[in-house]
Amino acid sequence: MEDPVRQSPNVIRLLTEGSPVEQQETIRSYFLPDASFVHPLCRVPSFSHLCIPLIGDINSRWVISAIYRYYKIISPRIIITIESINFDRKTSTLYCELRQIFSPISLPFYKADVHLTCKILLHHSLNDDKYYIQKQEDLYQSNELVKFFGPGYSTLVLLQQLIASIFCVIGAFIFAPITWLEEKRALYYRKKTQRSWEVLLEGYFCPTLWRQSIFGPRYQLQ
Repeated sequence: MEDPVRQSPNVIRLLTEGSPVEQQETIRSYFLPDASFVHPLCRVPSFSHLCIPLIGDINSRWVISAIYRYYKIISPRIIITIESINFDRKTSTLYCELRQIFSPISLPFYKADVHLTCKILLHHSLNDDKYYIQKQEDLYQSNELVKFFGPGYSTLVLLQQLIASIFCVIGAFIFAPITWLEEKRALYYRKKTQRSWEVLLEGYFCPTLWRQSIFGPRYQLQ
């Protein structure tokens, strides 16, 4: 990619909505041979030139292409909506806010509306002055991830989160004395540090303390 912000939407759509051939060609064109992939349900570490019997020499990009191909098998129709794209040139990282409609073939009447953040680390090649995908990391909230498994799971996760929040509030009241002790401890060390600085500054600006530090504590002004 010459311009990640302008070209990345088309790359994302080819990876998700494109035909199997377009998908594989996109991976070969935009992913590095040793690219890595991180997803809550699977992971591909970076590697190259791994010899597998009956398959031959493979790399991590080959595994990533297989994952994308299987993704198209379990959900032949995917609708992607790109909500925002931001590119951090300092770290060469692309952040994409996405929403996808996932239609698994195992559940014909179910469509999962899933929100995720895609974090893509890019490698800038000096040979052709283009950016290539070095690492893709898909980030899901737990209530979004469980939508892949069927209807109702996200509601269960939502209830679990609400119950956990209630327990946090109860715990904050029960263990309030611990908060009080921590605050007392912080005030004690803050006053101690402040007093140390006051003594240091007093010695710096007071000639008597300077002389006492040189000639000893018995030194008195005549």
